[in-house]
Amino acid sequence: MESGSACVGKHNRVPSIFSPDAAQMFGVERGTGRTTMRIFMSGSHLFRIALVLSLVALCTSCAEMENAKKAAADAAKTAAAALHPRPAYWNGDGVSGPPKIVVSLSDQRAYFYKGKTVIGESNLSTGKKDYETPPGKYRVIQKDEHHVSSVYGDFVGEHGEIVKANVSSRKDTPPAGTTFAGAKMPYFLRFTRGYGMHAGFVPRYRASHGCIRMPAEMAKHFFDAAGMDTPVIVKE
Repeated sequence: MESGSACVGKHNRVPSIFSPDAAQMFGVERGTGRTTMRIFMSGSHLFRIALVLSLVALCTSCAEMENAKKAAADAAKTAAAALHPRPAYWNGDGVSGPPKIVVSLSDQRAYFYKGKTVIGESNLSTGKKDYETPPGKYRVIQKDEHHVSSVYGDFVGEHGEIVKANVSSRKDTPPAGTTFAGAKMPYFLRFTRGYGMHAGFVPRYRASHGCIRMPAEMAKHFFDAAGMDTPVIVKE
């Protein structure tokens, strides 16, 4: 932290209660068996106490601001790599060969092959920071056209109204009178435990909890063309 910061730094330490300054401020008396504290309620002492508390609170606020700035920087960095994504397309008519899906995390693009020919290409959104989509060589192990997440979704009321959005069934406590409604993940292609490709919101940066989101139209093309055991290669 820079020395010019308003936060409590190495030159603005909160004094120990046994320092002379603090002893005068709080009226601390050392004893053999206990410490007695008396607070002298003068205006200057109250002002100094309020100042110290304000600085401590400001430090907490500074830490939160730094975390927010870092998250925004991460989002901007990934968005910069795809400010003007190439249009998605699908053209598989008359093309034969074994199917294969290739996902590029750095380009935020998915490619569908028939043999050595790319017949489809789409923009996508993969796992955000701390929820990164793992690179590797996989195969389609489940197809579910109407898949619903068992982990991520919303807490909803008796009539289906959303009471608390974007929750985890594993970490968040449902408000009284609500139930968990999993997020819909249409055209789901699972390629390893906990990860799959599906239709969903696709911003121009990594935003998911690890799955690979695609525009609905392209997710349907990939879903229809990929059979069980189709290779899925996820690379940086």
